[in-house]
Amino acid sequence: MLPHTRLMQALGYTFEDEKHLKLALTHRSISGNHNNERLEFLGDAILGMIIADYLYLHFPQEKEGRLTRLRANLVKQESLAEIGRTLKLGDYLNLGAGELKSGGFRRDSILADTVEAILGAIYLDSASIDACKSCLLKWYGSRLQTITTEPTLKDPKSRLQEHLQSHHLPLPVYTVTAVFGEDHNQTFHVQCQVENALPVQGSGNSRRYAEQAAATALLTQLDIK
Repeated sequence: MLPHTRLMQALGYTFEDEKHLKLALTHRSISGNHNNERLEFLGDAILGMIIADYLYLHFPQEKEGRLTRLRANLVKQESLAEIGRTLKLGDYLNLGAGELKSGGFRRDSILADTVEAILGAIYLDSASIDACKSCLLKWYGSRLQTITTEPTLKDPKSRLQEHLQSHHLPLPVYTVTAVFGEDHNQTFHVQCQVENALPVQGSGNSRRYAEQAAATALLTQLDIK
């Protein structure tokens, strides 16, 4: 079996020009110019459009705010990384020596970015949004069928903000306290502070995710469900 045949079977798409798939699997730690970042950019836009279209058609009674939260939950890094693991993308990634040594093939950010890059690659190879949609809906599978049983889907920062506003308290203050690692593999540490509570720390591979982690810690401290 050819190197990418099994992967294409898992993707549900056979590439006419396999160079598109190879590029989608190539991380920037291999090359500053010949990597999957541009495909990721393209795939991100396609992903957002297809998921928005699906939600618009399947939830005709939902308002814009709820649809936005549903989409955000489906396209967030953790959701895409889960898809990447299901597809076993870590077995096919083309990573630099540093990323291989540090376990980059398991990292959420790299797996999520690769899912988007592959979606972009499928579009370039097929010139068809329908091909992208068919693959993407297959990858999400039962996740789309269980949307209506999920909770409010508001992220921790939104939940914390709404709690504070409902009690007429000042909004939380997020402060980056430290950043470690190289540009392609950074860890952010963020402090979250609100009135009448001890400050808490959160960490993540971007400022956004570190802030969400800090907000989660504060929700736990305040016993906010």
